[in-house]
Amino acid sequence: QVQFLQSGGGSVQAGGSLRLACQASGGTFARLPMGWFRQAPGKDREFVAGINWPGDSEYYADSVKGRFTISRDNARDAVYLWMNRLKPDDTAVYYCNSLRTWGGTQGNDYWGLGSQVTVSS
Repeated sequence: QVQFLQSGGGSVQAGGSLRLACQASGGTFARLPMGWFRQAPGKDREFVAGINWPGDSEYYADSVKGRFTISRDNARDAVYLWMNRLKPDDTAVYYCNSLRTWGGTQGNDYWGLGSQVTVSS
């Protein structure tokens, strides 16, 4: 069972930038398609971005396209989310997880604690 330890996040003003990092351990990370997800207060968890296991193909939710970038470093068992031009609507707890299927928007069953991102106007 691969487990994920997240770092980064925090509070920023609208228009600012943050980076999230996700460190995998305990399994074969390099073959997993990975994703970032988020859950805002009172809302369901939603897909944000996905990346294939070689790291050469990504896709994004429309709400973050052009502002967020997902990347991975398989040598370090890590995946990142670079968030630019942040908006108050981006405020949420962010989670990394492996994707159930490449091209899908569902994560696998195990969810970590997540990282809080707060964007003030």
